Amino acid sequence: MSSNEDSLKGFVLATSVYVLWGFLPLYMKALAHIPPAEVIVHRIIWSIPIAAVVLIATGRTADLRRALRTPRMLGMGLVTAALISVNWGTYVWAIGSGHALDAALGYYINPLFSVFLGALLLGERLTPLQWAAVALAGAAVAVLTWDAGRLPVAAVSLTLTWGFYAYFKKMLPIGPNQGFLLEILILLPRLSSTWAGWWPPGAATSSPAAAPTPLCSSAAGSSRRCRSSSTPTAPSSCASRPSRSCNTSRRR
Repeated sequence: MSSNEDSLKGFVLATSVYVLWGFLPLYMKALAHIPPAEVIVHRIIWSIPIAAVVLIATGRTADLRRALRTPRMLGMGLVTAALISVNWGTYVWAIGSGHALDAALGYYINPLFSVFLGALLLGERLTPLQWAAVALAGAAVAVLTWDAGRLPVAAVSLTLTWGFYAYFKKMLPIGPNQGFLLEILILLPRLSSTWAGWWPPGAATSSPAAAPTPLCSSAAGSSRRCRSSSTPTAPSSCASRPSRSCNTSRRR
């Protein structure tokens, strides 16, 4: 089987990711009191050890080492890392600020945009029944948008960033799980400086627990490769910064 063909495992992975994402807003809403940027930092930092263990356990580290030594692959990884970070940030912000329906609309529009990219950039052809399904989904999106009275910015952002992320991810010549770890390693230096700027010297933070997310499953499903694994999600820190009154009392 060619790596570009549909497979049952790819279908199962792509389906499971949307089922898991259906429950993800409940978790994200519980983190609404935490700044979205901090949630994203936790999501990526705690992804690194888990993703690394998965690759080591499955013996798929050779492609990652090759990617880290290849400027072209690093450049492509930088593009996908930037797209997915914007997508994550938009999603976390939308859920926490009461725009969950806008986020849902964005992911509902996304398959239509993916079909458009596939036909335009990859030369894929649809059968008449597939075109009918696309037309029905497009009509549903139009009705939902009309009912909302506006085209939500969050929905558009999620559609564009995830659509182009999936497209460029497909062009990245390594497996989806290796590509995921490559992306978060690229983002790590910037996140480390952001993390250091949040906490004053000596401030204690609680250690959050990581929860699984379907990102690698989604990458595997969209690239239609017969690979699967678990990936981490957006844990958060419940620690808060010392208040000014506390600092004053300490000085006294």
